[in-house]
Amino acid sequence: MEIDEQHIAEPGLVVLDIIAADEDTVVAVMEGLQQQWATSGITPVWHVPGERGVRARVYADIRRPSTPG
Repeated sequence: MEIDEQHIAEPGLVVLDIIAADEDTVVAVMEGLQQQWATSGITPVWHVPGERGVRARVYADIRRPSTPG
């Protein structure tokens, strides 16, 4: 999966690939990240055939704190 250059065009923008044993763990990590920073939120979780675990990708702006809501 390619990373679009716009998501890392400036300092403070990051792309985080999360890999864990199960979907609940991946979702918990995404929830924690969105409590800390402005993120793309809870994104789809997928499995790569032949590989262990599940994955998700989150886009975050670590310069901006999470907005309450």
